[in-house]
Amino acid sequence: MSYTIVIPARLASTRLPRKPLADIEGAPMVVRVAQRCRRTTARTVVVAADSPEILAVCQAHGVSALLTRRDHATGSDRLAEACSLLGLGDQDHVINVQGDEPFIEPDLVEACARLLITHPECVMSTAAHPIDSVEEWLNPNVVKVVTDRLGKALYFSRAPIPWWRDGYLAEPGGYAQLPNPAPLRHVGLYGYTAGFLRRFPTLPVSPHEQTESLEQLRVLWHGERIAVHVSSQRPGPGVDTPEDLERVRQMARERPHLWD
Repeated sequence: MSYTIVIPARLASTRLPRKPLADIEGAPMVVRVAQRCRRTTARTVVVAADSPEILAVCQAHGVSALLTRRDHATGSDRLAEACSLLGLGDQDHVINVQGDEPFIEPDLVEACARLLITHPECVMSTAAHPIDSVEEWLNPNVVKVVTDRLGKALYFSRAPIPWWRDGYLAEPGGYAQLPNPAPLRHVGLYGYTAGFLRRFPTLPVSPHEQTESLEQLRVLWHGERIAVHVSSQRPGPGVDTPEDLERVRQMARERPHLWD
């Protein structure tokens, strides 16, 4: 299994400025993400940075990095440029690991890469895990996914899908429990063929994508397929806010050998 991991990183984060450079137990967060990714079988792990400062920090810690344009509208645009800079062929496989996932599980990355091989009819792969609380299912900040019997995505939404009609009717004030089987929470980890990744930014934005603010809906709207790996375990926490960062730092102190 041969694939490349690209970690997009930009300094201009609204909720947590300069997030990629936030220190986690003596190293910047983006470096910690790359160190976790090195535990996979990927042939290359590279950071796609939007600033010379991120580039320099990565190089100082022995992490491969390349400089991309600052004006990219989306992370996918940055990834597409990185594929061109790396000289990847259309059939090469690329895994997008977010730069704010310092606890990313190598096995989860490997599973997404494997899906691209076992499902060549899919231009993308991603991951999900079962939701275990009603509050999470109803939370619009938690993205849900519904799949078909072959494990391909039917739809992604911020709404509680699939909608449990009988459960709602039984509890007029709201849901008291989850439907069975449990709904799936989408994990923001993506695999692509490099050819599709380069084509994606040229596709017209879909109305569902605009409504839900979910970029992956553009893929489905244009008739392409996304394979979904369902993990039994919840992935480690990401970092979006200062509170998230403090929680991750505390977890890191309790797991000092996580990046050895």
